[in-house]
Amino acid sequence: MWQKWSDIGLFVKYGMLSDEKFYEKAKDFVLVQNVAGKTFTLPEYQEFVQANQKDKSEQTVVLYTTDAEAQHSFVQAAQDRGYDVLELSGPLDSHFIGQLEQKLEKTTFKRVDAETVGKLIAKDDAPESVLSDDEKTRLTDVYKQAISNDQMQVQVEALSPQDAPVIITLPEFMRRMKDMQRTGGGGGMQMFGSLPDSYTVSVNANHPITQRVLSAEAEAGGKLARQAFDLALLAQGMLKGEALTAFVKRSADLLAAE
Repeated sequence: MWQKWSDIGLFVKYGMLSDEKFYEKAKDFVLVQNVAGKTFTLPEYQEFVQANQKDKSEQTVVLYTTDAEAQHSFVQAAQDRGYDVLELSGPLDSHFIGQLEQKLEKTTFKRVDAETVGKLIAKDDAPESVLSDDEKTRLTDVYKQAISNDQMQVQVEALSPQDAPVIITLPEFMRRMKDMQRTGGGGGMQMFGSLPDSYTVSVNANHPITQRVLSAEAEAGGKLARQAFDLALLAQGMLKGEALTAFVKRSADLLAAE
């Protein structure tokens, strides 16, 4: 079924985006597929996720990926929470997502790497930080100095100890505006396409590495912070060139020191 749909899906989505009457006719048979390869109509998918993927304001949150391999760590984190993830990687899907958010009642879409997993679907059972306010401030300063990049906005977040020590995300709104501009959005979209990316660097307050960073001497703590940050860059496919070379050398030095 999905192979046949793949041949016509682009044209159906274009029709839905272009013509209101066509949208009304197609909305109950347009198909989506999750990363596990299971296919759904929109009504079927809403029913499938609504019990588990409602946030504390009763919004159903549809999680999606545009590249399941490149975003694998984020997909895995979502699946570890029992969440489902759609594959929405087509050329019209950024526009299609916007249309569905306007049409589907109390439903929002978030790419899996737009937030840390706990913030993708905000619940009332968020973990508490083990750090004091003073420790959070010191940790933020260490990471800011180690990263030294104005495009990286550091925040300390209470995550599970099993989550990564550092997670880099690009907010959903900014990414979506830039994606729409790249795929033909006009008018006001142009300004977003030219803006520099502003990433959020979420430092896991509850990860064991955090205590090592705080308890180490300034230079050693800075190196640990940079190493954790570079691991997060690596997970996003953002570590390249000179930075990658430095990371490999630093990793070898750390291994030799063990």
